[in-house]
Amino acid sequence: MKKLFAALALVAVVAPVLAATQTVTLSVPGMTCAACPITVKKAISKVDGVSKTDVIFDKREATVTFDDAKTSVQALMKATENAGYPSTLKN
Repeated sequence: MKKLFAALALVAVVAPVLAATQTVTLSVPGMTCAACPITVKKAISKVDGVSKTDVIFDKREATVTFDDAKTSVQALMKATENAGYPSTLKN
């Protein structure tokens, strides 16, 4: 029983360390009007784990901060695609 509690305590300490906040920039070339960034930002913001989204129309890009334990870059790109604005990871 003591080993079980020790294992659970270890998991409780290590698990939060494995999750990390990441920031990525997505290229969203399909944004062609001033209203497009609003739609893109709403779509990305609805993804669970996203904490911050900045969409810059002039650069046709979105910078997203998210918890990688809750979502992924692929999920972010899928959200923009589902909103009508396919995106790619910017290097």
